[in-house]
Amino acid sequence: MLFNKDFMLGAATAAHQVEGNNVGSDYWIMENLEHSVFVEKSGSAVDHYNRYEEDIDLLKKAGLNAYRFSIEWARIEPVEGQWNEKEMEHYIKVIDYCLANGIEPVVTYHHFSSPAWLITKGGWESPDVVRYFERYAKYVTEHVAGKVKYVCTINEANMRLQMAFLIKDITERMSKQSEIQNQEGSVQVGVNLSQNQSQMMMSMMETAKAFNIDDPRKVANFVSQASEEGDLLVMKAHNAARNAIKAVDSSIQVGLTLSLHDIQCVDGGEENAKKAWDDEFTHYLPYIEKDDFLGVQCYTRKIFDANGANSTLETGPKTQMGYEDYPMGIVNVVRRCAEEFKGAIIVTENGIATSDDERRCEFIKEALTGLNDCITEGIKLKGYFAWSLLDNFEWQKGFSMTFGLISVDRNTMERTPKNSLKVLGSFIEA
Repeated sequence: MLFNKDFMLGAATAAHQVEGNNVGSDYWIMENLEHSVFVEKSGSAVDHYNRYEEDIDLLKKAGLNAYRFSIEWARIEPVEGQWNEKEMEHYIKVIDYCLANGIEPVVTYHHFSSPAWLITKGGWESPDVVRYFERYAKYVTEHVAGKVKYVCTINEANMRLQMAFLIKDITERMSKQSEIQNQEGSVQVGVNLSQNQSQMMMSMMETAKAFNIDDPRKVANFVSQASEEGDLLVMKAHNAARNAIKAVDSSIQVGLTLSLHDIQCVDGGEENAKKAWDDEFTHYLPYIEKDDFLGVQCYTRKIFDANGANSTLETGPKTQMGYEDYPMGIVNVVRRCAEEFKGAIIVTENGIATSDDERRCEFIKEALTGLNDCITEGIKLKGYFAWSLLDNFEWQKGFSMTFGLISVDRNTMERTPKNSLKVLGSFIEA
């Protein structure tokens, strides 16, 4: 079973997680607080900023034909309204290197990390974020027009709402520390809930002070809880960016990506499952109906009963991230999205955090076999990007989560391709 040459088969990264020394970002500040919730600092990460050619070469050698990566807003606009042409030129070089090697670049304009100055101005809860992001999208597109065919405006645009649900649940469980820690696996992003309540409070206060915000509850990073208005602001920012991109180059295919679970239920859980899917997906449909594609990202499932999500109903082993190893989740989610979203679909992230690369190989085989069936059924699936090309910095969890198709010795920065990279490449026509 092989995908044809027109299918984008590749791997993905995010700038802050792989590049290193992203000193102008909000994440850099939060990592370096005295009572940081991050278990370690990103530092030089895996030095992809300087070694992108080597990494793209390894991707190409494995037979892959596409690479999804993000442009770091904090590098491009480190000070409000001041563009860094040198940094923009760096990303153009990455794009050009992809093109010179027959690799399709799929570029994400925002992948969780933001310029620190944006957070001091209210971040992702301020209406001003819409025009700030629109201006940034216009600037970048003016430089990449004619080179890039696919742009994801915002990675996991629903993550802020998922964080709101997580924090609400944590608040209700505050008296049971062990139960709080078990909630880490309920979102598909690296969060650290191992600190005690006092440490968390210190971290919140230090974060607010770092961004010159009086109330710790008003610090609005992208991976923080959203109000209903904040959730809508992300959609407004996406729409404004899409329009700005199209105004510069109407040929660019534009979409966003969503973090989705394969929502399942047992008897009595139907209404809870329906609400969960609406929260994660359905209520966004009016804001993405003009998009050219939808980026689908799924790592696992959630099973609902009459009381809500019930992880005890999951039968598979847990990944390093704490959620269930469930490769068919991405297949089920693609089918379900295709019922409601009529544009093209791209799997922009899917993978498994494990130290067992043999299991990663099997995970890839199971997921891609199911996705090939989706294409046979007539679903407009245009690509699949494994997360991640490299073992990298999994946000608050640090470097311990090994999602990568390539391992990295962070002392020497030596790259070692895993067998899973070769297995992934074997699914595309030569």
